[in-house]
Amino acid sequence: MLGFISARQAGLDDPLRLRRAEATRRVLSLELNKDRDVERIHVSGVNALDIEPIEGRYMLSGGSDGVIVIYDLENLSRKPSYTCKALCSVGRSHPDVHRFSVETVQWYPHDTGMFTSSSFDKTLKIWDTNTLQPADVFHFEGTVYSHHMSPVATKHCLIAAVFVSLVTVGTKSPKVQLCDLKSGSCSHILQGHRQEVLAVSWSSRHEYILATASADSRVKLWDVRRASGCLTTLDQHNGEKSRASSEAANTAHNGRVNGLCYTNDGLHLLTIGTDDRMRLWNSSTGENTLELYSGSKDCNILAWIPALRESVPDDISEKSLPQQHLNPAYEDAWSSSDDEG
Repeated sequence: MLGFISARQAGLDDPLRLRRAEATRRVLSLELNKDRDVERIHVSGVNALDIEPIEGRYMLSGGSDGVIVIYDLENLSRKPSYTCKALCSVGRSHPDVHRFSVETVQWYPHDTGMFTSSSFDKTLKIWDTNTLQPADVFHFEGTVYSHHMSPVATKHCLIAAVFVSLVTVGTKSPKVQLCDLKSGSCSHILQGHRQEVLAVSWSSRHEYILATASADSRVKLWDVRRASGCLTTLDQHNGEKSRASSEAANTAHNGRVNGLCYTNDGLHLLTIGTDDRMRLWNSSTGENTLELYSGSKDCNILAWIPALRESVPDDISEKSLPQQHLNPAYEDAWSSSDDEG
């Protein structure tokens, strides 16, 4: 890190490269905070968390018991060790509490006066934070797995919600429905996945681009302005179908894709599947970049990169070797331009 700072002071590096290097260092050194605790309110599993993007002070949690809690993360006591207190909650005695498990909670991206929640009780609720009363409720035909509001939209107030309904006995129909906060009605439905859609995420760079992840092993990108909708289906093999069977072509994972999110700059999309893989995609080209970070129950966060060079034996110190033998995962490969993919 001292080398990065010295290069920056000498004018050899730009601020972006230094910022990315420091962000990478902090990610690799994450550990449990021993000085901060969170008040325990939920009596069953916590399914969803969201921290508001305005101040980064308030956090929402949604539980498998249907309860929603709002926490204040600020250290009001000014003591070295403190507990983040719950400010209020939509508890089991609340008349408008979700009847079943809350799967997603999200703050309104532009202020803390409103938040949203969706549940297995087939509803998506828009809440007034001050009164803890629903300002609107969207009802769906089936179980709601996830929803998401665009963090950058200025020309629309659409919420993308994914749910599964039973068309006939034993047959599930996967759907992505767009709900308009302005009109209070549901607009068009995006269809194309063969099995239930498990996650959805708006682009953090383009307000009309939406990504969906499904149990059919596919991740699709949509432009909600287009009649046909689907722009592309991500392919883990980057078009090299000779490496895979025809059944695996144009799949993002070899299993259910149960999570995805865009990076803050919107240049990449991260997906996770039941094949025990995480993949990082170029959001412009749809290419699998083959480089990522992973977290595990062993408390480690690891940086991964394809093995492009000969590995170093354990009994030889890397410091004693020429630079070209070092593992490229420890080199700074970040571009100095946000626009480079």
